[in-house]
Amino acid sequence: MRRIPFSVQILLGLVLGVALGFVARATDQGWLTSTLDTVGGLFVQLLKLAVPPLVFTAIVVSVVSLRGVTNAARLAGKTLLWFGVTALLAVGVGIGLGLLTDPGRGVTLDTAAATAPERTGSWTDFLTGIVPTNPVGAFVEGNVLQIVFLALVVGAAALLVGEPAEPFVALNRSLLEIVQKALWWVIRLAPLGTLGLIGNAVATYGWDLLAPLATFTTAVYVGCAIVLLVIYPVVLLAAGRLNPLRFYAGAWPAIELAFVSRSSVGTLPVTQRSVERLGVPREYASFAVPFGATTKMDGCAAVYPALAAIFVAQVFGVDLGVTDYLLIAFVSVVGSAATAGLTGAIVMLTLTLSTLGLPLAGAGLLLAIDPILDMIRTATNVAGQALVPTVVAAREGILDRSAYDAAGRRDLTEPVGTVAPAAGTGVLSTSRG
Repeated sequence: MRRIPFSVQILLGLVLGVALGFVARATDQGWLTSTLDTVGGLFVQLLKLAVPPLVFTAIVVSVVSLRGVTNAARLAGKTLLWFGVTALLAVGVGIGLGLLTDPGRGVTLDTAAATAPERTGSWTDFLTGIVPTNPVGAFVEGNVLQIVFLALVVGAAALLVGEPAEPFVALNRSLLEIVQKALWWVIRLAPLGTLGLIGNAVATYGWDLLAPLATFTTAVYVGCAIVLLVIYPVVLLAAGRLNPLRFYAGAWPAIELAFVSRSSVGTLPVTQRSVERLGVPREYASFAVPFGATTKMDGCAAVYPALAAIFVAQVFGVDLGVTDYLLIAFVSVVGSAATAGLTGAIVMLTLTLSTLGLPLAGAGLLLAIDPILDMIRTATNVAGQALVPTVVAAREGILDRSAYDAAGRRDLTEPVGTVAPAAGTGVLSTSRG
């Protein structure tokens, strides 16, 4: 199997999973569906199991290693800026497609039977989602944003303490190496996990549920495709002077895994490895990628809520004005951070609907096909999470261009070849104004 490129292995798992899913659905083989569900679920659980210690130790080590770097704050600011810029472009695509396609016109659904989802979003989730009630709870629940917050606080404290904190920092470096080694054992199982995840999705949902919502489903896929194939390449060319084909060759394993796993957080380790292979310094990538996995969601927090809000408004006969569309854009850019500690695009959608004053029950109309929509949404999320660090690194002059050009020619499971530079090397410093 090592002779077969890793991305090809995942593609083979995808094809075989679709085939087995259709067999299970056509022949009503419950045992096969259950097996596929178990295989896919265990793979995602293993990925998520490694995420909390990976994020915490990586950020703690990165904060301490930035002791001699003077532009860390600027890198963080520019990362957040480009998160916002690309989110604004993505929500513009969603609103534009919604106005062109009218996804809710002519749709006959039983709105009286629709109920609001159990979990809904609110603006107070921003503060309560960042600060944990206790540090253990953040790790038990796998709340990545809270873990990032804790890691930043602990890393900053260790940085200020200095020499007495070196044993603690050394422990985190050792734990990071151990977690990364164990993690790649899990990543090698990605083709098998892909088979189970996509197979269960096809066996459980099929495609017959899409008929009443065909226009909306098509609009979501087309909108995400425009972001992936038009918006992102333009950003790469205009802002970073980077070849888009090289970017997608390097980021493809993460995008592919995101499509089938439907989890930005579960894909986080692969996304970070892909970003490093694209030439982004590990110190910076260990900040930008975990932040992106919780706050950078162009599929779930931009394209989808915009289209879904227009759909719900049309189904319930509510006319939206210019102010409403501006509110959709505002929620997409800012709201993703407010719901970062929660799971799923439904929470983001309910936040958008409540801000516009639309019925929250409208979100319930879309729950039946949400897993199918979530595949392309998550792939778009992860592509954006890899895009921004790459563009920022290119603009700041810290991107390894030779690594970027060679990223697509190497297997993801091969060693990166370099470790994070020691503190004080100034690898992230730049003379750009």
